[in-house]
Amino acid sequence: MSGLRIHLGLALTAVLLAGLLAGCASKAVNRAPVEDRGAVAAPGKPAAATPAPIASEPVAPPVKPLPGADNAGKPGYYTVKPGDTLIRIGLDHGQGAKDIARWNGIENPNRIEVGQVLRIEPPPASGAVTKPVLAGSANPVASAPARTASADKPAAPASAPAAAPASAAPATGDDELSWVWPTAGVVLTGFDEVKNKGLDIAGAAGEPVLAAADGRVVYVGAGLRGYGNLIILKHNNTYLTAYAHNQTLLVKEDQSVRKGQKIAEMGNSDADRVKLHFEVRRQGKPVDPAKYLPAR
Repeated sequence: MSGLRIHLGLALTAVLLAGLLAGCASKAVNRAPVEDRGAVAAPGKPAAATPAPIASEPVAPPVKPLPGADNAGKPGYYTVKPGDTLIRIGLDHGQGAKDIARWNGIENPNRIEVGQVLRIEPPPASGAVTKPVLAGSANPVASAPARTASADKPAAPASAPAAAPASAAPATGDDELSWVWPTAGVVLTGFDEVKNKGLDIAGAAGEPVLAAADGRVVYVGAGLRGYGNLIILKHNNTYLTAYAHNQTLLVKEDQSVRKGQKIAEMGNSDADRVKLHFEVRRQGKPVDPAKYLPAR
């Protein structure tokens, strides 16, 4: 009897073991594939979201430097300020507006930018190109070099140089200019470096306005506020003169004029009365015209 119980126990144990093994095998066969869904949340806590990739900030395009920026602060250059025009810059530095535009490659003189750096002195002269002289040329001296291969002996004195054209401005500075009054009227307002940068001279509408010295016209127009119809003459590397408030302008830019030549007719453009506002600029700086004009 006891042997039968032992036998039944062993059989039951075998059956249980067989069932357990069958269950394990079934679970292994039906196991779902593993999928990584990030961190597993702790019991009772929401699952942590997978952090999104950090977006890189947009990179600003490099700031384009203004023309001439590398020349800022150098002698012979000027940095444009608010309210500047090429006409004003030229007048303040003893140059013509068109000359400054040409030196800086500016196609539209009305478009300059604050912070732009402009050349306000002529660029260095490039080396002159010597052209070959043809045999029998009537003027071999004009482009010949200063010294030739056989010139060990002193050169013979050259003939006297031809006189400069009548329209040319004097080559050297202050004492070379001969001045005349630009009009015959009485002086209404004298020179003041702050309040009045020239002389205000009375006259009648249509009265002649004369060039105060030989020179070249570097500006004609009404583009400078407060001056009305304006003419600016460049006389040499030192002096400019300005003639403002005219009613009629009789010359063109780049025209050469002689001392005493009629260049305009007096008026009251951008002024409270008929008058001529006359300025002398020495290297762009206003100076008292009465110190240059002959006594009368």
